[in-house]
Amino acid sequence: MTNTVAHTAFNQGELGTALIERLDEAAQYSEPGPGVTRLFCSQAHRQVLPLISRWMEHAGLTPQLDAAGNLVGRCPKAQAGEKTFIMGSHQDSVIEGGKYDGMLGVALPLLALEALKREGVTLPFGVEVVAFGDEEGVRFPTTLVGSKALAGSVTPDQLEAQDAEGISLREALMAFGCTPEDIPATAREPANTLGFLEVHIEQGPILEQRDHAVGIVTALTGIERHKVTLSGKAGHAGTTPMNMRHDALVGAAEMVLAIDSVLQNTDELVGVVGRLDVHPNAVNVIPAQVTFTVELRSPESATRQYGREAVTAALEAVAKRRGLTINIENTYSADAVACADWMMTALEQACTQVGQPAERMFSGAGHDGLVMQALTDIGMLFVRCKEGLSHHPDEAITAEDGEAATRVVMAFLQQLPRP
Repeated sequence: MTNTVAHTAFNQGELGTALIERLDEAAQYSEPGPGVTRLFCSQAHRQVLPLISRWMEHAGLTPQLDAAGNLVGRCPKAQAGEKTFIMGSHQDSVIEGGKYDGMLGVALPLLALEALKREGVTLPFGVEVVAFGDEEGVRFPTTLVGSKALAGSVTPDQLEAQDAEGISLREALMAFGCTPEDIPATAREPANTLGFLEVHIEQGPILEQRDHAVGIVTALTGIERHKVTLSGKAGHAGTTPMNMRHDALVGAAEMVLAIDSVLQNTDELVGVVGRLDVHPNAVNVIPAQVTFTVELRSPESATRQYGREAVTAALEAVAKRRGLTINIENTYSADAVACADWMMTALEQACTQVGQPAERMFSGAGHDGLVMQALTDIGMLFVRCKEGLSHHPDEAITAEDGEAATRVVMAFLQQLPRP
């Protein structure tokens, strides 16, 4: 990474270059293999912390590892207990992911604060930047542990969740140098928290289609998941006439197409059949049972409800026509979370100030804001990524877009009112 002279303001173009260099350096802290694999409380997680700590120090923040494995940087006002605005994102990745998902939202606000510091700007409120330890939930069957700690919603049973090697989250945190029993004390006071802003790659193609560097998020999508069990009758594949079969897999195939039809014809509704298990799964036996998952996502609860009802009706119709029995079980549900109007307006004003188009869009993915909204108002700024690609080694942004987003955050922070 290129070192710049302290107290010298960044010239046009230098912020984007510095951002890309920092993210390239952070990507080196990964398990071997394609892309970036940096799991919660892993060796790669431990190795990247000194780098992020240096970024925090350059921005005038004091870094500290908290009880939940988050690296938190606080300015003097925040340390003194003054009202504080929080920014940040997650340091962890999926397996063989990209270098920008999560880490962009750590590096960029820190660079923005460093740039303001070099320009002699002093903000009239406390600032905190958090590199959340866990958001992806890859190592442990939990998600958003880092932001849950700040929001005060980590439960004891979550600490007993185990990874593939039988190590509990509690044990992993202790081995990482954290004290899980102190997690409740990491919760922030709502009255002392001014808001939360996350910068994130879009993970979709809309900004690229619009030819915009950034987008202002209106809401984080609502998500629901269902387990569908379809039962027919096994039989010999060579001796059972076709018109006498109750083939669960053929029924499931028709159902997948029916689900796709609902999704294709409903605005602001997306979804997927992500897993399908066949029993007995033998080469010469008519499938007796199929279990598959259905996930529906929409920022509007009414749209998601419509989708659920339409999908259910379609599946039941197929089951009846083919002489199959069906059971649909809801396994997960989370309502959509709206971004604060005042923060969207402030981001729009910041975009205008730095000459960037400012269009609103919803997020089809879940983020730390899903949890942080229980603590404070949330906002989110998307940054264009190449071909909308994410969770992939080829994930990419340009230095120009990184520069634009950094300057939007700088303008945003400067126009926030004195608390």
